[in-house]
Amino acid sequence: MKDIFDPPQIPPAALNVLIIGGGASGVLMAVHLLRQPAPVKVTLIEGRGAMGAGIAYATTDPEHLLNTRVHNMSAFPEDPLHFHRWLIQRPEHAKESDQGFVRRSTYGAYLGAIMAQFENDPRLTRVFQEVVKLEETDLDLQVQLADGRRISGDRAILATGHVTPDQSREWPLVGAWQSLDAPPPQSRIVIVGSGLSMVDQVLTILRSGHQGPILSVSRRGLLPRDHAKTTPMLIEDRDLPLGTSVSTLLQWARRLAVAAERQGGTWRDAVDGIRPHVRRIWRSLPQTERARFLRHVATWWDVHRHRIPPQSQARLNNAILTGQLTIRKAAFQTAIARPEGGYYAFVRPFRSQEVESITAGRVIDCRGIRRDPEQHASPLVADLLARGAARIDPLRIGLDVDDRGRLLRRDGSVNARVYTIGPASRAAFWEITAIPDIREQVAQLAQDLATVASPATV
Repeated sequence: MKDIFDPPQIPPAALNVLIIGGGASGVLMAVHLLRQPAPVKVTLIEGRGAMGAGIAYATTDPEHLLNTRVHNMSAFPEDPLHFHRWLIQRPEHAKESDQGFVRRSTYGAYLGAIMAQFENDPRLTRVFQEVVKLEETDLDLQVQLADGRRISGDRAILATGHVTPDQSREWPLVGAWQSLDAPPPQSRIVIVGSGLSMVDQVLTILRSGHQGPILSVSRRGLLPRDHAKTTPMLIEDRDLPLGTSVSTLLQWARRLAVAAERQGGTWRDAVDGIRPHVRRIWRSLPQTERARFLRHVATWWDVHRHRIPPQSQARLNNAILTGQLTIRKAAFQTAIARPEGGYYAFVRPFRSQEVESITAGRVIDCRGIRRDPEQHASPLVADLLARGAARIDPLRIGLDVDDRGRLLRRDGSVNARVYTIGPASRAAFWEITAIPDIREQVAQLAQDLATVASPATV
């Protein structure tokens, strides 16, 4: 690996690809590109931390486990056992089953290991700086770094991950991944949200020895379901209700769940059978039906689709049974600091018009990844939007892209030189936040770019 000002020894005609974001999506993209038999140069740019970690895998808490079994977490779709082989070569994981759930920090180490294979590859440059601007010229693309430097390339790939709120604007709410001193041990902790981030926070709080009550508030009060043995149903393309209504989709999914149970399985078999087809179903839905899905169905789908390991479920159940953890259906309104210390959290209970105040030692924001992409935009995305080089999709999920992940400008034209991958492309593909989906996406894009780099031989 060379420094940015030490030009690598590569063919002069190599396609120069700039990957903006060095989390899981960015690292997988870089690795898949570098494995292609084509002349490419990759510049991987990350401004927030270690490459391969991102939000999901930067955690060091041993209670934070992958929500997907080992056998589904290979970086390479054509080699599904790659992660398991890497795992069992380490003494501490020598007996790990491919059906198990390992720590998320372990998966971050795995991503770091596959990236390290290219450590001395002259085609790879790694830059640890935030990108604040991406501009087009007639000849190339130019990214500007926070320190003022500029880097040019032929293609850019936005691997910027999930939209995260600016915590300075959210105070006194604490972000789900902020590191702070522990609150008073007997105080109440209020968690806004009841999804996967809430589960992680509760596990961390319990591990810290906190003795006070934990209250989770969310509009529906739904908890993620747990993993169990599953045999995904085989669903053919011809069986998909494409371009239909959300109501029809729900009826179809429920029929599949009933059929799975009649065959001795569970609803998990139906959900896991549907999963490979989700992107195609989403792309086929009219805009009005996508909006209905987001309003009425998305939360229900998420709690059944994004499940938690059995051991995490057991810890959660025990906290509920002992009374330390309470899940409550209520809409969070706001939070303010108390003059005498701590905070007031204001919530509106389900089916009530009255707002209730709750005293807390801390209020943690675990409302997940569906944030307004413009209000919480990074400097790079805010600049793209301001200049009309990008736009937000009509449902305000994220950046608007076409069915190949290419960025759409404000006027609707396609920028054929700028792509988005992973969570940054969620508006177009919906189910593109988990490794099994991301690896398929980056593998295909790597092949497409290799064809651009060497059209005669690839």
